Amino acid sequence: MFSDADAAELYDLQYPWDVARYPGDAFYHDLVMKAEAVLDVGCGTGGMLRHARECGHPGRLVGLDPDPAALERARRRADVEWVAGVAAEAAWDREFDLATMAGNAFQCLVGDDELRASLTAIRAALRNGGGFAFETRHPQARAWDDWNPSNASRVEYATGRTLSVAHHVESVVGDVVTFTETVSDSDGAVLRVDRTSLRFLDVPALGAFLSEAGFAVEAQYGDWRRGPVTGASRSIVTVARRN
Repeated sequence: MFSDADAAELYDLQYPWDVARYPGDAFYHDLVMKAEAVLDVGCGTGGMLRHARECGHPGRLVGLDPDPAALERARRRADVEWVAGVAAEAAWDREFDLATMAGNAFQCLVGDDELRASLTAIRAALRNGGGFAFETRHPQARAWDDWNPSNASRVEYATGRTLSVAHHVESVVGDVVTFTETVSDSDGAVLRVDRTSLRFLDVPALGAFLSEAGFAVEAQYGDWRRGPVTGASRSIVTVARRN
């Protein structure tokens, strides 16, 4: 009824990469354009790297993601390397100046073993002094409180079709939140239900995992304009370096 390819198309409609509209996109774009070789972990449909190439990035751009349908959309641009897989299984050796995990993709690393293996592989992929930039939702903001059907969003296609996307939290166990995302047609018919778990780490926990993996935190921000992390911050934006 609603294929993986349909879901990838919907994602692009919900979250278009636009550096003029979204400060987070502009933040990453600035870093990418200054790096010679970039690895985007959890690249999804590839918006960040495709836009960088469109803007004239002359170096190596590699996107890594486990979702075949998302990569199929990403591969519409053939002058970027698109690789199927997950960070923990990556085997690059000091080939990149910058690694990124945009769109809160870092939170998909739920278990300690998966997180440690992923950070180890990302560090190995970076040249000495290479940067790793990512963001996570700050747990103090309790973003999941808004993930309920009453806050469903409507997505309109150019054809006039309208879909509803709603979330429902199933559990909050420690720092892991599990929820469903339901896509429905305009008549209320359910087309697809996906279940996801995300991990919400605070600043000390993030720092501990990064340090253990051989990273040094260069900067941490509470917003996309590089403001400090405060008691009101909704995000933790981190730039770390390979020691």
